[in-house]
Amino acid sequence: MDADYLTFKPYFHNEDVSLYLDDCLAVLPSLKEESVDMIFADPPYNLSNGGITCKAGKMVSVNKAHWDKSHGLMTDFNFTVKWLEECRRVLKPNGTIWISGTMHSIYQVGFALQALKFQIMNEITWFKPNGSPNLSCRYFAHSHETVLWAKKSKKARHKFNYSLMKNWSSDLINRNGKQMRSVWTIPLTPLREKTSGKHPTQKPVELLKRIIASSTTKEDVVLDPFNGSGTTGLVAGLLKRKYIGIEKEREYLDLTLKRLGIKDQLKLSSMPGLLRTQA
Repeated sequence: MDADYLTFKPYFHNEDVSLYLDDCLAVLPSLKEESVDMIFADPPYNLSNGGITCKAGKMVSVNKAHWDKSHGLMTDFNFTVKWLEECRRVLKPNGTIWISGTMHSIYQVGFALQALKFQIMNEITWFKPNGSPNLSCRYFAHSHETVLWAKKSKKARHKFNYSLMKNWSSDLINRNGKQMRSVWTIPLTPLREKTSGKHPTQKPVELLKRIIASSTTKEDVVLDPFNGSGTTGLVAGLLKRKYIGIEKEREYLDLTLKRLGIKDQLKLSSMPGLLRTQA
């Protein structure tokens, strides 16, 4: 069957949340064109190369899982282009996309965004004050990630809740009412956010709060094509947004449900208005 007419049944669905168990390249084509207000994507950084890092004062492997292994520069880049093409299709004309990465991946993402005619609006530096030290002592310690914020075209009228971000109470620099800067000081994900379980690349709630609060309004639809532990969905719910999450690993969708406080899976059905109809 033509991919344009595939319809996926969600792993879980209620009025505000739809979770899908599959690869994002399989699910995204089934979503209706221009149906999403904002996308946050935390794609694989392709860092699982057999190296070492420091965690809780101990030497540990950087290997996270098979999905974090590089398949070569061009294969990795082609994957980036494919999922970004689908994200562009489902994003509303004035919608925006946020993408996180490190030096290992973010330059591919930036080039792909420009090649696909996105307009990059900001490059956010997420500074981690409690980042891990560099065990080799041959490089500067890696203590930040980059988050790109882009819209579909230069003329798109994107949402930006300026006053809210100017007075964001958890930003140490901006407490005096100055404009929020593009360097965000946010510690690594605290243990209290992992009591239900954890994901090796789990993002802190504060990071997603800033992202979603700054660029959406209540009842907007937020999509995360790499759901992971569901932090995007958790924050979307806290801020009264609707959420679509896509994840390949069942255990992380179950973790997401647990973090959302959902004990039992409800009857599965398509989210009205967001799925293409079958031909």
